[in-house]
Amino acid sequence: MARTTARPLATREVRIDSERRPCEACGARTRADWRSRRCVTTLAGCVGLSVQVRVCHRKGCLLEGMSLRAEEEGRWVLPEHEFGLDVLAFIGAQRYREHRSVPEIHALLRQRGVAISERTCTNLLDRYDELVSLKLLDSGRLQETLQRQGRAVLAIDGLAPDVGHEVLWVVRECLSGQVLLARSLLSGSEQELAPLLEEVRLALGPVPIVGVVSDGQRSIRNALAHALPQVPHQLCHFHYIREAARPLYEADRHAKKELKKRVREVRKVERAVEGRQDAGAHATRAYAAAVRSALTDDHRPPLQPSGLLLRRRLGAIEKSMERVFKRGACPQELSRLHTVLRKALKATARMWPGLARAYQWIERTAVILRNEPGLDAAGVRRRLSALLAALVRWTRRRHRGVLRQALAHFLLETRRYWKGLFHCYDVPDLPRTDNDLEHLFGTCRYHERRASGRVRASAGLVVRGAVRLPAIASAFLLPALDGPYLEPRNINDWQRLRFQLEQRRVPRILGRRFRANPDGYLRGIEEGLRPYLPA
Repeated sequence: MARTTARPLATREVRIDSERRPCEACGARTRADWRSRRCVTTLAGCVGLSVQVRVCHRKGCLLEGMSLRAEEEGRWVLPEHEFGLDVLAFIGAQRYREHRSVPEIHALLRQRGVAISERTCTNLLDRYDELVSLKLLDSGRLQETLQRQGRAVLAIDGLAPDVGHEVLWVVRECLSGQVLLARSLLSGSEQELAPLLEEVRLALGPVPIVGVVSDGQRSIRNALAHALPQVPHQLCHFHYIREAARPLYEADRHAKKELKKRVREVRKVERAVEGRQDAGAHATRAYAAAVRSALTDDHRPPLQPSGLLLRRRLGAIEKSMERVFKRGACPQELSRLHTVLRKALKATARMWPGLARAYQWIERTAVILRNEPGLDAAGVRRRLSALLAALVRWTRRRHRGVLRQALAHFLLETRRYWKGLFHCYDVPDLPRTDNDLEHLFGTCRYHERRASGRVRASAGLVVRGAVRLPAIASAFLLPALDGPYLEPRNINDWQRLRFQLEQRRVPRILGRRFRANPDGYLRGIEEGLRPYLPA
């Protein structure tokens, strides 16, 4: 959108002279031919920059006739921009440290007297992401940081908020918390992940990679075997137990659904005591609130079965009511509530004993993998092998039907993960899980929810995730950034990065055009191919 108001006038002038006298190509002395004047809007007001421009006039020089602008200009502003780097730093700090939305940031800048639009705030936030990612992902900085700790432990995982679109693949160093690489790929195949890992290995240089942790995705395992064949690959214990216990979780969820269906009459009991203030009504409402709280308390797999927890809590509520009944007469509504619970628990009683026993095997597996005695890999492997052998014998004797199939699935997933479960006990500081990387993804979603109100991660997190994820991580890894820190070391690197990010937007732009006008979009493709088709 075109500007509708005049640009503010400069309140002070700053002269910037070039420190570069000889030409970088031929060594001859350059000549100060003219001064370029531009107005830069900063937090302290508008500044008029008078930038010295030098030119090499030596015949045959590679830089002959090219304008060489003063170096200090890059500490003030980016090329073809009118807002200073301090404005970018302010916008980034408000977004990632204060979790403010773009309208809130725009209002703060207007309060400080900065003439800026909301759309410009969004664009400058993108520039901030790009500049911070260039700093954080610089190979020289990463090598200097990791050489002090002497080794690197990697975690790799992908984030896919949009089904059918790109996946944001992230490689993170576990000991320092540094994001080493973030790249959007069309898929997670071995052929695409292997070059990513090779790029990380080259970026680390002499720093040895002593271990990698990831989930059990087959393409990741194959890519690591190809790119880092000698590096121990630890498979995440959390993902292993979650995948292995998935059928048990489904059986628990089904049992919970059957139990909840039979407790729905609690609402009728609550309505019966509405408006009453006697002791019986208070007690009935209190018990009903406990039942409702138990019904709405869901837990995530694998080690927190919601159905079994609901069964225990409703059983405790029923026993409490029985203790009250033994003391004397009780209100009719409370007796009705007790009847509802008793019938519901009796109707589903057969579902729980086998399920509880099956979950005990899952919990015992988690205890062995937690390795509180501090055994080595061989010791943990022996303990888990003995447990699995006992599980096989017990399943054959005791279980049939759904639970037997669920435990058979548990054994099958254990065999699939087996080779990668025990490296963490022999390699120092190699984590058992990649939950820290998952936590970083959760931090990104939490940030977007705080700043924009989105519950799910936006598509932009994948399109611009290569720069946005490091920018979000910088809020935890670095102190508050100022304008000079954002100055790009090489302006060509920033321009190349910006071009690559713009290219990733093209497929989504085309998709929006197709959805807006499918027939016109397809006719445009046909017209574009007409010169290549035979007459």
